[in-house]
Amino acid sequence: MKDGFLCAAALSPKLRVADCAYNARQCLESLRQAAEKGARLAVLPELCLTGYTCGDLFLQQTLLEGAEAALAFLVKESRDLPLIALAGLPVRAGGKTYNCAAVFCAGHLLGLVPKSYLPNYAEFYEKRHFVPWQGENIPFTFAGQQTLLGTRLLFGCRQMPAFRLGVEVCEDLWAPLPPSTGHALAGATVIANLSASDETVGKAEYRRQLVGQQSARLLCGYLYADAGWGESTTDMVFAAHDLIAENGVLLAEAAPFGAGFALTQLDLERMLGERARNTSFEPRPEGYQQVEFDLEVRPAPLTRPVSDAPFVPAGQARRAERCELILTIQARGLAKRMEHARAKAAVIGISGGLDSCLALLAAVRAMELLGRPASDVQAVTMPCFGTTKRTRSNAQILCEELGVSFTEIDITATVRSHFGDIGQSEHKYDVTFENGQARVRTLELMDLANRLGGLVVGTGDLSELALGWATYNGDHMSMYGVNAGIPKTLVRHIVRYAADTAKSEGLRRVLLDILDTPVSPELLPAKENGEIAQQTEDLVGPYELHDFYLYHVLRFGFGPGKILRLAQAAFGARYSRAVLLRWLENFYRRFFAQQFKRSCLPDGPKVGSVTLSPRGDWRMPSDACGTLWLAQVAALKEEAEQ
Repeated sequence: MKDGFLCAAALSPKLRVADCAYNARQCLESLRQAAEKGARLAVLPELCLTGYTCGDLFLQQTLLEGAEAALAFLVKESRDLPLIALAGLPVRAGGKTYNCAAVFCAGHLLGLVPKSYLPNYAEFYEKRHFVPWQGENIPFTFAGQQTLLGTRLLFGCRQMPAFRLGVEVCEDLWAPLPPSTGHALAGATVIANLSASDETVGKAEYRRQLVGQQSARLLCGYLYADAGWGESTTDMVFAAHDLIAENGVLLAEAAPFGAGFALTQLDLERMLGERARNTSFEPRPEGYQQVEFDLEVRPAPLTRPVSDAPFVPAGQARRAERCELILTIQARGLAKRMEHARAKAAVIGISGGLDSCLALLAAVRAMELLGRPASDVQAVTMPCFGTTKRTRSNAQILCEELGVSFTEIDITATVRSHFGDIGQSEHKYDVTFENGQARVRTLELMDLANRLGGLVVGTGDLSELALGWATYNGDHMSMYGVNAGIPKTLVRHIVRYAADTAKSEGLRRVLLDILDTPVSPELLPAKENGEIAQQTEDLVGPYELHDFYLYHVLRFGFGPGKILRLAQAAFGARYSRAVLLRWLENFYRRFFAQQFKRSCLPDGPKVGSVTLSPRGDWRMPSDACGTLWLAQVAALKEEAEQ
């Protein structure tokens, strides 16, 4: 339960129709198994203490009394289990019978939540036996305890404020306005659905869609516990199709006709972060009662899968689809800008590296959209002190394969003249030495674009913008930045996709060699053997780590401690805790110090949920202090040293 993680389970024990004592024992065993696996929330199916398929036996007082006794047994016998649990049963109140979910924890019956929508069509005839709940919550004595009965109840954990539980029953999810909508707006971060959904052709996929979409709409965790083995098969068959989703993503599933046990960890802090930034999510707590309960906080390993490349989709087909979409977004954005500006050319500084390669690919596509030749793209290579034969050669071959216009402007003499103007030694390899070259390159591109009546297309990517790894008014500046929304880890996959779908073998080979070239600004003289002397990741850290940090900082607003824990889960086999902390500290330090560069970025298309445009998703003062974040990192480092 640390860092907002809640281990939750959806269970489908084997039952006997109308054998309440047997069913209670089966439910208890399922709860014990869930607790042993670390679950702190466990949801059992609809009417699991009697069986959903009892038919007119629900009109028998004997069955109702048996269900109440079974619940009393289950609540008492589960009192030492460190979890909150839900079980379904019929409850008679005021002369009417309700299809209810009982919520209990540590031997206390916290509440009874009746079903709001009763299906009475096709194979369902619930209105024959039950009535929907109408009205407010009421005090109610049941199973030997004083509790609450009603639909507007929320159950909150004192030790974990992010854990707020709302409850609905089966058909409630299928209704036009599910009760869970009100629960979430009242503060529920987790919705439990006790269900008895019979299996028919195509229903499993529809069920997945419903659960996933509701969790996305409500920005919550959603548990769906389905009836399974033991229900009557007179007219229906139940498949124990248990589902757990979070914000539209299916995290765990018990396949139909499978084991009937789904378990995963929900990230409730993540849900609160999503709600905080979503202005359409407006809290409406009126009319709800909060029922508090206690759960012991116990250390638990993080078993939830954590992607080490959160910007990159899993699976080759999904990656290819994503890469194609991003190239289309880039090309469309640039084509619109070219058309609006009546630009005669797209001018790109081409280095033989990944970023300029991607910008060039997007520019060629933009010309295709405009019905113009690739030669309207003017690629410029500008060798100087650090340029290597490999990158220079790849730049030219790439341009020839794509059919773009290509020219070389050797800036060495210009840079030397500039150094002479400002008194900079050519042999002093400091920031002035490096930035002077970058700014001269931008000067050449800007003025060439003016002469050609064109636009300078920027090549810097999202990762570089986050770290400030760009020369202010050098490669930092352009007339349209097509890569501004794309992190370095994703740039690699897009170029790989371009190689896989290349129209010629020559284009494929050069793209693959560009992928194999170390990332470098090439601003320092090459080594004696001609190899690149300056490798970016040796200086600022691995981009796979920085992209991971960037995603979790911007997308969810997580703090350093939680990000470190996630990073250890994702990269533990590759990086030590000390290395992760080193680069996490570097990320925060650079991220805060370099905001002034992001505050005046050129226009560029948004392609994903994380972007740093000062006009869009990220608006941060240029002089904000990172003291709080760096202090937390320092505390983590001290903790690691003890």
